[in-house]
Amino acid sequence: MASKYERIISDCRSKNVLWEDGDFPAVQSSVFYYQTPPFTFQWKRIAELNNAQASFLNENAEFDVVPGKMGDRWLVSCLGVLYSLRNLFYRVVPADQSLTKSQGIYRFRLWWCGEWVEVLVDDRLPTINGRLAFMQPQSSNCFWAALLEKAIAKLHGSYEALKYGTRSDGLTDLLGGVVKCMPIVADTIRPQTLKDQLSSTCIVTCLAVKASSVQKKNIAERLANGILVNVNYRLSSLDKVETLMGDSVQLICVKDTFSCKPFGDKTNFLGDWSPLSKTWERVSSGERARLLNQLNLGEFWMSFYDFVQIFTALEIVYLDSETANDEEMLKNRPLHWKMKMYQGQWKRGVTAGGCRNHESFHINPQLLVSVQEKQDVVIALNQHTAVEPKVIGFTMYTWNREYNLNECLQKDFFKNHVSFLNSDYGNTRHVSYHTQLEAGHYVLIPTTYEPAEEAHFTIRILGTSALRLSCLETQTMILLDPFPALKSEDSIQKIKSVCQYEPVYMQLADENKTINCFELHELLEACLPNDYIKGCANIDICRQVIALQDKSGNGRITFQQFKTFMVNLKSWQGVFKMYTKEKAGILRAERLRDALCDIGFQLSTDIMNCLIQRYIRKDGTLRLSDFVSAVIHLTTAFNQFHLKNYSQVNVIEVHLHDWIKSILSC
Repeated sequence: MASKYERIISDCRSKNVLWEDGDFPAVQSSVFYYQTPPFTFQWKRIAELNNAQASFLNENAEFDVVPGKMGDRWLVSCLGVLYSLRNLFYRVVPADQSLTKSQGIYRFRLWWCGEWVEVLVDDRLPTINGRLAFMQPQSSNCFWAALLEKAIAKLHGSYEALKYGTRSDGLTDLLGGVVKCMPIVADTIRPQTLKDQLSSTCIVTCLAVKASSVQKKNIAERLANGILVNVNYRLSSLDKVETLMGDSVQLICVKDTFSCKPFGDKTNFLGDWSPLSKTWERVSSGERARLLNQLNLGEFWMSFYDFVQIFTALEIVYLDSETANDEEMLKNRPLHWKMKMYQGQWKRGVTAGGCRNHESFHINPQLLVSVQEKQDVVIALNQHTAVEPKVIGFTMYTWNREYNLNECLQKDFFKNHVSFLNSDYGNTRHVSYHTQLEAGHYVLIPTTYEPAEEAHFTIRILGTSALRLSCLETQTMILLDPFPALKSEDSIQKIKSVCQYEPVYMQLADENKTINCFELHELLEACLPNDYIKGCANIDICRQVIALQDKSGNGRITFQQFKTFMVNLKSWQGVFKMYTKEKAGILRAERLRDALCDIGFQLSTDIMNCLIQRYIRKDGTLRLSDFVSAVIHLTTAFNQFHLKNYSQVNVIEVHLHDWIKSILSC
């Protein structure tokens, strides 16, 4: 079956037209969504830019991309890293494309929301005064980067959204890996640390971070030694050289991702061990030849001492084995990372419990991580939000053997146990953590910082050995009778308080001393005190009360049944009050699960989701009437099930007639 890309190409050729992308139109809002710029963009196709030498891609061209007016230098730096890894580059930028045969459509592949997605864009690019407004080549005349930038902008919703991106975002989206950032501190980082990283399927980049300063238009700032500021260089290897004086010097081979030139006079780096450095005079010609023969295009040597003085941060991209096998230099490394992934969401009132500072922390998704042997792991949390990301992070606990491996840890667990690890929290798309786990079981809890914040997310765990990842779930069951019948030992005071309504009841009752939902509605309006409990005097709840207690099917209840409801209503009101701390009569949705548990219901995430969708109000809360309706609804549903659960195995067969009848009874 032909892909969408192939169908569009075929359709445009048959009509002899150039494609126009309706999902990302050539309009002002595709460039700036929130802000209003002081000028209007003109959209031009590449053929309209008066560039006779224009091409999509030239394999022999040096990387010469500049960011243009948007200033997304972070993305230019990430593209430089991608361009230096040719096999991974062609996965993102398929090479079988050209300006002459494209019909105005181009395709790219990006890691987005936990999977590789193909993004299609047309070649209409925003310009100002006839020149590209954003990413553009300096001299190569290759437009793959400008088109790829448009594909990324399409995923983010606009070009403006790229202003808020980070190198971590870019490296993740372009390489499909997990990014870990760490400062380079001379006293803590060791050559062996870098060797260990370069022996596994990860890409190690380094950069000299410097606070923003005034820069010349489209020209990246360089240090005095020629190193570009805020640009990712890539580490290739480490070696030691013996000097003529008998000293041993630790060297690091660094790849300038913006250069494809051989080591020589034009190499940008000007420090020790650069082409014109006199440091080379300290080694034999044999050692010099050995070291220079290891260099590929754009690579140069520097001492480890200079490395930790010049560069200030590492950004390491961990790739799983399947992804790394596309790149020859990674394919043969001795250690391959193995990945497990889970995709979920934080939903208000259901799984959006907030961080450990909040009492609703336990309702967050709980993931069981099972490790068979001691190993290094990298844990990454990615939220599926490009603009205005939530503050996110995660916490991990060692599993307590008192709990079932298939069920969620309960609220009391988190009051009595200290976490095993805690990530930093940040309003970024990605949060990661590198640690070592002993063999055993762990519970990982991804969260937003504040409760009730909604977003989809992906958890990825990369390990050096086998591990398992699964989602824990709460089993739905009745813990207590939520609607017990009146007993002789019940409080006489409770029953007496209800008996005072008997005269009003008898006035409304029929000759059989029973009432229907309309009469119950009138009775509750007369009986319930004038506070928030009066909200329960509505016709819908009255219908539910009748359906719950009516065994004959005539739609009426007795005074004894009315008393039973009223006593239970008071009990439910007491539970409701316990969970309305900030404001009387208002229950925050994330407390509904615990309140229902006190009534007697233990509910799964799916059922909680159904309840929240049915009863939550616009402000993310519930009133007593909503709570009471939910309790009656659940009680009726459990009753209907148990009537047909003859084998007591929690599985029933229902005829269509009985199924519809049960649904309508709830």
